This record gives sequence, structure tokens and C-alpha cells, in this order.
Amino acid sequence: MTNAARKQTPIDPPPMPVEDAPAPTMKPVPRITIHAFCENPETGSIIQRAGEDRRLAKAHLTVHMGGMRAAAEQYQQAATPNLILVETMAAGSELFGHLAALAEVCDAGTKVVVIGHLNDVSVYREMIRQGVNEYLVSPLSPLQVIEAVSRLYVDPDAPPIGRSIAFMGAKGGTGSSTIAHNVGWCISTRMNEDVIITDLDLAFGTAGLDFNHDPAQGIADALMAPERLDDVLLDRLLVKCSDHLSLFAAPAVLDRDFDMEADAFESVLEIVRETVPCVIVDLPHIWSPWTKKLLFAADEIVITATPDLASLRNAKNIMDLAKQLRSNDGLPHLVINQVGVPKRPEIPVKDFAEAIGIEPTLVLPFNPGLFGAAANNGQMIEELDPKGKATEGFRFLAKQLCGREPMPAKANSKMSLLKRLTRKG
Repeated sequence: MTNAARKQTPIDPPPMPVEDAPAPTMKPVPRITIHAFCENPETGSIIQRAGEDRRLAKAHLTVHMGGMRAAAEQYQQAATPNLILVETMAAGSELFGHLAALAEVCDAGTKVVVIGHLNDVSVYREMIRQGVNEYLVSPLSPLQVIEAVSRLYVDPDAPPIGRSIAFMGAKGGTGSSTIAHNVGWCISTRMNEDVIITDLDLAFGTAGLDFNHDPAQGIADALMAPERLDDVLLDRLLVKCSDHLSLFAAPAVLDRDFDMEADAFESVLEIVRETVPCVIVDLPHIWSPWTKKLLFAADEIVITATPDLASLRNAKNIMDLAKQLRSNDGLPHLVINQVGVPKRPEIPVKDFAEAIGIEPTLVLPFNPGLFGAAANNGQMIEELDPKGKATEGFRFLAKQLCGREPMPAKANSKMSLLKRLTRKG
């Protein structure tokens, strides 16, 4: 998604088209070894950028120069890796001669992707006939390399993996969890998309309170033994909030210690993402190996800040790190919350955005009455104020994250408890 789609600051969001739908969600590539042999330094740089991508985080990639000749020489005395990416400038008989020399030294099971400069379907067909797994035409983008590798190592018959949207506050008390829960609600109700909200603030999570549920089991039980989690156990641990929304609640107790490894969180989320199209990852405001890993591994990131100096500093640090670690992804979305608190000095939204270097996707005005009532009643903002500016803001943010328009609201067919009791009487 381009940053142009974020130029509006929708306190009262205008109707506007979503520019580009989010890129297709690709499953992470497993732990494999990849060797690349390039003839152009530019190609090597692109492959190196692809290797730094979050979707290839488990793979081990090394880039060499020299093309097919260098690859054939290297493996005369060494075993071949799981995958070889090899660039060639050759054509005709020279091209297929180099390919035959490489084939002679390749071990069984090694896959080969050729990067050529001939956009010719007959060349492609002959490559495939001779056992090449994929033929790509230069120039490439890092995402093309990632997609090609993913197609080779991800089971095409496996169920699609759901998009993960990670929410984190730039500091404590910014309202990140409230925004995560309301956006998840909006995606489930307005887009009729199945959503699971995962509350990863294990000691102080509020998802159970916000949805008026107090489950006896939840995500901590899965994290304690991630190897046991399957579809049956997941269904038992989830709380059904509506037809399309389920909650993976935090225990929110202090008599247990929650000291899990990052791999446990990653394993649980991988299983959750295989069951629904959208997973909301509600991260606590702590900086640890597992929160960092989950934040930057998400398909979309939403950072919530308040208009003060600490939020500005922290949000800028997160944005700068995201640019470094996610060069093939769009920038995180910035939400500025609680704007206009009476008598509180604030950094103007324009100055805040200029300092960070990104326009906010959403600006929410301070509205303690509405948000306080929703929190105390265990309701979502849309349930209390379906036509209000905050509700429109959450719909706008959901649209930006999902890349499509919400569906029109349906008339609420549910009668209130008072009306049902009155009718019975």
C-alpha cells in the first residue's frame, strides 16, 4: 500500500477509494539453505534484500558472483544446498551448455531457479523440460524472489494463511488495545471476515473486559505447551464473541509467571493464522525479543501514539527500525489518539507527523465519555455510537488495513433485554 493512501487524517474521514489491496499473504519459508550466483551486482543486491525479508527469516542465504560457471565449479567439490539461484546472461546453446554443466554437479533434491535476461516462452519451456524449477526474467524485485522461493517450499494444497495485524502503543496508556479491539470488531462485522483477536498482554490484558467475557482458559494455556495446540484445542480455548469474531484472551492474573520463548508465541500464532483470514495481534508495551519479533513479522503494523514528546520519540524509533527491518513492506500505520485533552499541552498533529516522517492514518479526538462508557459496559464504540466520528475512523482504518470497503451496516435485528422482558410480560 502506498503512503499516498494515508495523506488524509480522518477525524471525519471522507469517502475515498482504497488504492492498492495489500500484497498477498505468503507463508514463511522453512529453514533451508540458499546459494545465489549472480552476474550483475544489482541482481545480487536485490537477492540480498530478499534474504533480509521477514518471510525468509528462517532461511540461510549467501550471495556469490560468477553466474552459472562459478556455481558449477563450486559444487564439483562441495554438496549443493536446498536451493540454487543462478543468473545468466547467456542465450541459445551456450545457455543450455552451462545449465547441463550445473546439472551434472547438483545433488538429488536440490532445486534450481534460473534468472535470465530473455523474455521468451520457448526458453522458459525448455528450461522447465530440462528440470529447472523456475525461470525468472531480470530485472527483478525482492518480492518476486520471495514469491518464487515461497512457491517452491510452501505446499500449494495447504490452507491459506491469514493476515496478521499487530497493534502496539508507542508508550503505555495510548489506547492501542482499545483501537485493536474496535478495528477487529469492524473487520468482523462490516467485512464479514472471520477474525481472532489475540491478547498477548498476559498479566494485564483487557480484551476479555472489552468484550465482556471472562474465560477460564485462553492463550496462556496454548503458550505453555505450543506443541499440543491443534484445531480441536484451539476451538476449546477460543471465546466466540460473534458469528465472525473470536477472542484468544489473556489470563490477566498475577499469581503466575509468563516467561515464554519467542518461538512459543510464533508457533501459536502460526496455528491461529491457519484458521482465519485475519488475526489481530494485541501486543503489550514492552520491548523484548518476542514482542520485537512478532511486531516486525506482522503483515501490517499499527502504532498508536498520543500527542506528547515521549510518544513522538518512541514512535519515531519504531518507524526507523521498521524501515530498516522491513524494506520490502509498507511503513507502519500511525494512529494519534486522545487529541484535544483540555488544558494539556500537546504537540500539533502536523508537527508530530513531520518529526516522524509519516502522515497519520487516523487521528482520534479525546472523548472520555464515549470510550469510558464502552469500556465499562464491555461494548465496542460502534455499538454505542454507530454514526459517530470515532466509529467512522475505525472503519477507515479497517479499510486501509484490509484493502477493501466495509459493507453497509445492517439493521440490528436483536431486541434489547428490556424489550424482550416487556414482550414476555
